[in-house]
Parts: sequence; structure tokens; C-alpha cells
Amino acid sequence: MQITNTIPSPELDPVKNNWSFLEVWIDPMQSPPYVLLLLGDKSGSCHILDPAAQYKSINRCDTYDEAQLWLLEDEYEPMEGRISDAEINLGRS
Repeated sequence: MQITNTIPSPELDPVKNNWSFLEVWIDPMQSPPYVLLLLGDKSGSCHILDPAAQYKSINRCDTYDEAQLWLLEDEYEPMEGRISDAEINLGRS
């Protein structure tokens, strides 16, 4: 009998140690609101991650404006504030 490994292999993380900011976006029409994360990398690209799907990247955009437009078209709204890499690393010093 052949055994198949069904453990998912980890995806390559496109922004590990290369991110510059993080924003939280919500779909307020759902209860509770559905959350997506907008992660900007140091090259200016943005990745939209779904925490409910093990932080899988569901979209990659070349610019922040493109990512913002994609989220707004799907009726997501930004939560106020932004977390930056500098703030996180400053707190570790």
C-alpha cells in the first residue's frame, strides 16, 4: 500500500524580513467583520494576506494604490493606523 504525504508544504514567504508596513482591512458587512492584511514590502509591492487561510497571499500588487483599489472594489475598509517595520524593530532594541 502506497502512503501519500498529505501534510501541506510551507509556501515560500515572499515578504519575510522584507516588509515595511502592515495595514488591517475589514469587510464590515459580515458579522463578525472579515479581516484581510495588506503587507507592503521594501520594493514597493503589496501583498494581501488572508489570516483565515493561514495567511496565504491572495493577491500581489505592484503598488500600494493598486492594492488599495483592489480592496476598495471588494468593499473592504481600512482600519485606522498602520504598523511599520521600524516601529516593531524599535520596540525590540
